[in-house]
Amino acid sequence: MHTTRISRRTFMHHAAASGAVLLASPRLFAARPDTTLRVLCIGVIGTIGGHDRKTIAAHPRAEMVGLCDVDAKALAQAAKDHPDAFTCADYREAFEKHGDKFDAVIVATPDHSHASIMTLALARGKHVYGQKPLVHQLEELDLLTRAVAARPGLVTQTGAQRIEHAARRAAVDILKGGALGRVVEAHIVFGGGARAGGYYFADGTIGDPIDPPEGFDYNLWLCGAQFEPCRPNMVQRQWRSWWRYGGGQMADWVVHLTDVLFYAFPELTSPVAVCSRTPSHDLEHFHAGRVLSTLTYPVASDRFANSTCNFYFYDSDMKPDRAHLGLGPGEWPSGILTIAVCEGGTLVLAPEGPLEIWRGGEKTDGLKWPGLPEYAKFNHWHAWVDKALGIDTPHLWMPFATGLKCTEPGLLAVKAAKFPGQVLQWDRAALKFPNHAEATKTLVRRDYRAGFEPVRL
Repeated sequence: MHTTRISRRTFMHHAAASGAVLLASPRLFAARPDTTLRVLCIGVIGTIGGHDRKTIAAHPRAEMVGLCDVDAKALAQAAKDHPDAFTCADYREAFEKHGDKFDAVIVATPDHSHASIMTLALARGKHVYGQKPLVHQLEELDLLTRAVAARPGLVTQTGAQRIEHAARRAAVDILKGGALGRVVEAHIVFGGGARAGGYYFADGTIGDPIDPPEGFDYNLWLCGAQFEPCRPNMVQRQWRSWWRYGGGQMADWVVHLTDVLFYAFPELTSPVAVCSRTPSHDLEHFHAGRVLSTLTYPVASDRFANSTCNFYFYDSDMKPDRAHLGLGPGEWPSGILTIAVCEGGTLVLAPEGPLEIWRGGEKTDGLKWPGLPEYAKFNHWHAWVDKALGIDTPHLWMPFATGLKCTEPGLLAVKAAKFPGQVLQWDRAALKFPNHAEATKTLVRRDYRAGFEPVRL
């Protein structure tokens, strides 16, 4: 490991004794046609960074002025699309040397670095488009919440683009309208698992240490995580499987699959308990596979059948029983599903549709539900640009406040697998598991490498 080239003092601009942080004022926009949002992209290709970058750059009033990536090859490739943009490998250098050149930031890096980059961006007065899951540690839910609250004039958006599809917006309207009666429970089916292998995931095999890829700054990639050797199937895509860097399939997809529930029921706040079951034993390096998890939400609302509502999570291609859900015989519309069981029927939604409504064992096309409006097309990424430019838009569906609510159950589910079959009570305000001191000690926080800590506002 080589040492960080730029000091903590230079980049973080905070005094260790007081915890004070130098805050930059955002560049505020009037809704004028001659203004441009200047954007820095951190994570320029990767798994979705290239799509984020190109789609936002296609907005007629957005300009990609900066590119930052620890992979020199990816950086060079992206620079061909934006020859006038500045480039750097270290995100801290972008803020220190070029902070006056950009107004907004795309953060499309591995999960473990999100909080460090996003809190710095907010502290420096930048609008943020952040990929999901927004954070990697449970404590970071609080750190990012505080950073957002400290900068209310900034526009944030979570990478939850599937709300563009009419079926998801119809699901929100049907649930919000109460036509299916009070909610009993929710089931979330995640498809694959953290040890599935293939393009995005490792298979759970720990290989011998290797040299990082050529042109890849492994020290910067580690960001705040403690040093460990680079290994096969770690740094470029399969990091999602690794305990210290990703969150497996559940944390990766939880925002996409719980979104309609939190949009429809803002009274859902934070779970008070989680219990995860898995046959996986060794979780030192990789997340568990074949996870079944139950999360319990308190609900003081007449829109729910009980005083609590359980979310049931399934990964590794496991699914709930159709008969239990009151569904008739048939095929599931997808291997990835959001299911809301209500007293008057069950809603079954695939990520981009179709939307099924089941009542009395009979299926109805949810998009033909009486009273639904016409759902206009919109661009999820462009809605963030518009809002940051001061243009009023109804399509900014998931600011960070909502994105963090969606992220939390996924983090809890995958982390609770460290204590399989045990019910962990969760106190979000205190950031602890009141009935399990070891879980509090090992699951809530991490120690950050000096110079890469999140900014605490």
